[in-house]
Parts: sequence; C-alpha cells; structure tokens
Amino acid sequence: MTTTSAPSTTLANGGPGLPQERRLVTEIPGPLSLKRLERKRAHVADGVGTTLPVFVVAAGGGVLVDVDGNSLIDLGSGIAVTTVGNAAPAVVERVSAQLEAFTHTCFMVTPYDGYVDVCERLAELTPGDHAKKSALFNSGAEAVENAVKIARVATGRDAVVVFDHAYHGRTNLTMAMTAKNMPYKHGFGPFAGEVYRAPMSYPFRDGLSGEEAARRAVDVVEKQVGATNLACVVIEPVQGEGGFVEPAPGFLPALAEWCRAHDVVFIADEIQSGFCRTGDWFASEHEGVVPDLVTTAKGIAGGLPLAAVTGRADLMDAVHVGGLGGTYGGNPLACAAALGAIEEMRAGDLVGRAREIGTLMRGRLETLQAEHPVIGDVRGRGAMMAIELCEPGTTEPDPVRAAAVSAYCHQQGVVTLTCGTWGNVFRFLPPLAISDALLHEAFDVVADGFRATA
Repeated sequence: MTTTSAPSTTLANGGPGLPQERRLVTEIPGPLSLKRLERKRAHVADGVGTTLPVFVVAAGGGVLVDVDGNSLIDLGSGIAVTTVGNAAPAVVERVSAQLEAFTHTCFMVTPYDGYVDVCERLAELTPGDHAKKSALFNSGAEAVENAVKIARVATGRDAVVVFDHAYHGRTNLTMAMTAKNMPYKHGFGPFAGEVYRAPMSYPFRDGLSGEEAARRAVDVVEKQVGATNLACVVIEPVQGEGGFVEPAPGFLPALAEWCRAHDVVFIADEIQSGFCRTGDWFASEHEGVVPDLVTTAKGIAGGLPLAAVTGRADLMDAVHVGGLGGTYGGNPLACAAALGAIEEMRAGDLVGRAREIGTLMRGRLETLQAEHPVIGDVRGRGAMMAIELCEPGTTEPDPVRAAAVSAYCHQQGVVTLTCGTWGNVFRFLPPLAISDALLHEAFDVVADGFRATA
C-alpha cells in the first residue's frame, strides 16, 4: 500500500478539516467494505448498482474516506453534486439551524421563507434579466418532467424534441427523452409518446460547424415534427451521461433563435452543467444563450435533494394553481442547503475556481493525449472535462480500455467515472473545493493507468 503523506492518527469527521491526502491502507475495496457489500447484496435490490464498492464514513474537500481508513481522491463529486464539497461550512451551518427549527411543513400547506429565498436566488443567477419565477422539486428528472408540463400548457402543443446522446432522467417521460438504452431504458417500456430525437452537434464525430449542425437538426425537426406541433426543445448545453459532448460554437444560439421565431419553448437542462461547474454560473452563458426555462439540480444544494425549474414568469404562471408541486419539493432542509451552497459559491468565486481547474485538467489531459493515441478527443469546460477513447486513428469506441483504466484508478485510490453512449468516455467532475496538489496527484494515477493498461 502507498501513502502520499503521513496518515492521520485518528479518523476525522467529514468537512474541510479532513486531511487532504490519498492514503491506501488496504486493497480497494478493503475487508470492512467487502463485509458491508455482503449486507448490500442481501438487502438492496440488485438493480441499484455501485461504481466503486467502498463504504464511505467521512468526506470533505477533495477526498472520501472509507470504513477501512483508505482516503480516496474524488474526481466524481457524486456525479456533479458536491460542487462546494461534501460538508461545506455554510451548508452545514444553515442546515443545522433549519434542523433545529423544523424539518417539514410542505410548502403547499404552510409556506416558509427558505423556499422563496431559493427562488429569489435562482431569478438572480440564471441567464437573462427578464422577470422569472421558479418551482422547486426533488430530483433532476422531476425538474425536466415539470418543465415539459409547463411548456405544454403554455403553448397548447404536445411534441417534445430532444437530442442524440441525451440523458434527462429515469421517470417514464424522461426515459423516453433519454437516448441511451442500457441501463436506463432497457425493459422498462412502453414510454411516453410525442418525444422526438434530433441529431446533436458532436464535433469529434460529425465535423460540422455549429451552424451546419443546427441546420441539420432543424431540418429533422421541421420534417418529422413540425414547428406548429412542438411545445419545447430540451437540450443539455454540455451533455452529461451522453459523453460530455460540447456542441460546436453557434449550435445552441442557432437553435434558441429558431425556437424564438416559432414560439417554441427552449429548455436548457443545466442539471449537471449548472452552478459554476463549467466556469460560468450556467453553461448556457458561454455563448450568451438565454433559455426560456432552465432545469437545475445536482450542485444546487451541496448534496441534499433539491431541483428547480426557473424561467420566464409568463411561462411559469401558465399552469393552473395546484398543477405544480409535490410533498417534499423545496423541503426546508434542502432549501437551507441550497442557500448555503450559493453563499459558498459566491464567497469563494467558484466560477473562477472552475476555470482554474479546467485549465489544469485540460493541460494534463492533452499531455496524456499526445502520449496515448487511444485518446481521440479532449473536451469540456471548467471542472466538467472528458476524454473519449477510440481505436487509434479512428472514431471506433474503445470501452474496454476505458473500463481497464478506470479499474486501475479505483485500485489506486482515485474515484473516476465513465460515461458516453458507448461507455468509452472518462468524465472528470472534481469538487471545486479540491486542491491543485490533489488534482495533479489524481492525474498522475490516471497517467499510470494508461501506461499500465497499454
């Protein structure tokens, strides 16, 4: 086993005080994690998978500590959730105070300030200076589904357009909107109707400019759906599960302009790309795109379940009273966490920090690409970066090599995630609280993984 610095003599609680080190004291997973994995197999449905079966007992900054005392560098952030870290002080303080006051009333029964405060912050932070309103939910899939409901009521139309490689959730409607079959859709149909798929701008694979790719997509929409039947276009400004596909410049503005010209609601799914992740508060801002509706979740609340639809006040108010809501949507604890997370983002200039992390990661990844022809593409923005692995000199996906490198990283104490339609993409989503030293050490391990699996 290896250590990168002197190991802590006692297991610290989570939070910023946790020693920021990679420390391996057992094999990964260790014996205590393996014991707990047996309990998981006995009591948790097999359909709930686990990427790395280590049981975490503390987390903070850029590390996760497991029950065996191993300290792992986190390049996943719980899939872009713990943007401000796993136990950011402002999140802990606000949630603790709210916990002592009350845990729930249901906003639809008796309201409370926290819910309104979050909606106010969302109006300030999301793109555009127009009048905005929000509704709060529990998960990203709920936010997407409710955004579609709002668009349908506001336009009086039914059809929804999504894109190749998209991921929007696991509810019936959002499974229909999601492109990838396994594991998200397989065997779960039939799915909701009136969902249509257009080709995504994928520069590595299609070689088109943004304007050319937009014309191709619009041509499909106009021929197969028709603008007069279309309620909304839903797109991730940088795709998540589909492979961190960053559309060519000009693609998103052209789509948004077409939507405006045809009174189609343009919905930006910023669930993975929002809240400082890409080096802007929201990825749509990179090209000055102002969506009609924005869906958010993941990084919004520092690890507590919260999601939102935010958008033009006239659209948000189109739905009849009682048509939006849910028992737990905008739970007081989650709202307190969101207010704390936003406070941390502003105070720590996490937009700027994401850009710094992006510069560091791109440099390391481009160096790796020069050394390993299997890396066909380096892409992404800010702290949302990816590499796509292909047979050298081709665009033929290489998911086997991706899996092998990821397994090596896991064994060496670095949490890595793969994604993409073909499972051949590494996505890197470190917490913005991580140090440069930990990032460099993590990418040293990634580099060793490529050499070890060559």
